[in-house]
Amino acid sequence: MTAKEYNQCVDEHADSVYRFILKNIKDEDKARDIVQDSFEKMWNKAGEISFDKSRSYLFTTAYHTMIDAIRKDKKQTELDEAAFNQHSVGNAYSDLKEILNEAVSKLPEIQRHVVMLRDYEGYSYQEIGEITGLNESQVKVYIYRARTFLKNYIGSMDAVV
Repeated sequence: MTAKEYNQCVDEHADSVYRFILKNIKDEDKARDIVQDSFEKMWNKAGEISFDKSRSYLFTTAYHTMIDAIRKDKKQTELDEAAFNQHSVGNAYSDLKEILNEAVSKLPEIQRHVVMLRDYEGYSYQEIGEITGLNESQVKVYIYRARTFLKNYIGSMDAVV
């Protein structure tokens, strides 16, 4: 990949990679850092990557960098969310986007990743498998389970709202 192709890749894919990472980790600064690290890794391997595979390589690298960051964060102590939630004020949901974002955040990590790659970014099952290291049938199972959970969660919220 040439420098011109690399810059074109940055222009075309930076926003979608950032959205994907941000939806998963909910921290703008960390998302920016992960995207920057992913582009740096891509730049270091630019000679080995063809421009046609740059999008897939970038999302795969960003996904693995995000997983590493999540694992690192789990090792650090943070504010106990349960105690925080006990002291927070409950608010009624009137926006479907808020409800959907909350439902997605409640999904197990791997289900959230695959459903976002499929439904938000438009990757095929095979491409998601390549990015996450899962086989195609595992990807389908995780997406099915995630969608079932989302349907049930949003359905139960309709009864509450």
